Amino acid sequence: MNRFVAKSIVIGVISFWMIVSASASYAEDTVVFENAEFNHQCFKCHGQKTYHYFNEASGKVVKDRMNPYFVMDSIAFYQSNHKSFMCTDCHSSDYENFPHNGELRMEQKFNCMDCHGGDDTYAQYQFERIEEEFQASVHSTKHSDEFTCWMCHNPHSYKINARNNDNINNVIVYDNNICLSCHANLDKYQLISDLTNPNVLITHEWLPNQALHFSKVRCIECHTEIDKEMLIAHKVQVKEKAVRRCVECHSQNSLLMATLYKFETAEKRNKLGFFNATILSDHYIIGANRNYYLNIASLIIFGFVLLGITIHAIIRIMTK
Repeated sequence: MNRFVAKSIVIGVISFWMIVSASASYAEDTVVFENAEFNHQCFKCHGQKTYHYFNEASGKVVKDRMNPYFVMDSIAFYQSNHKSFMCTDCHSSDYENFPHNGELRMEQKFNCMDCHGGDDTYAQYQFERIEEEFQASVHSTKHSDEFTCWMCHNPHSYKINARNNDNINNVIVYDNNICLSCHANLDKYQLISDLTNPNVLITHEWLPNQALHFSKVRCIECHTEIDKEMLIAHKVQVKEKAVRRCVECHSQNSLLMATLYKFETAEKRNKLGFFNATILSDHYIIGANRNYYLNIASLIIFGFVLLGITIHAIIRIMTK
């Protein structure tokens, strides 16, 4: 009987400990976002494909489809840099009334500089310099006011990527998807152009190992002007100025070290002697990752070969 009681106590203590641990773990994993309760009033319609409203004319509750362009991913929003915002921080407070006034669709939208410009809090992100580069880019000079920050950076889902991501492959996918969101999407492309969206696969047919290049480097490596002071260059150039020479990347002075791998460890060679060793953490690039010691060894071997040929020639001449 005593043994039974002892076992029961042990089992009870273990069970209690497991429940407490699970509860603590759940509490740690549960994140309460600032203004989430307020934003829920918007997401309960704009976070769904359908919504309900009361039709005063018929006296009935009507279920209707939400315009897909007005559906927002609440999960992506609460993973973004703007996750602490209230919807009305950027949108008119008149949106709190439903049905919404149709004239609200014409409200002037904010851009990045309206909040981030001239603010020392965000100085490290160099918004003013980004603005200068963007204004000089083909996106701005060709499309003027039609092309805004939001064409590339969705305010409801954008999050800092290259600065915080240690996985180069993830950086490449994320950044290239920004470009492809227009250049592989006819509907979005024609918001600012009446031309047919060129097929990027066809316009890049000249590129050797096209699929490999598309998956291992970003569009901006070849299509922007390098700025040594900027983490992400924003001066997108006309297509005629795009990088086409293989040696620009496939060399010891690879431009990738000033772009894609800019903020990786700055080193000329590691203990094994590889040039641009930082790149080796993800890829081996012909020409860019030559090995210092192998270079020396090959020169020595080549020298011995020449020496052997010379000695052989001298002996042949002397023995004639």
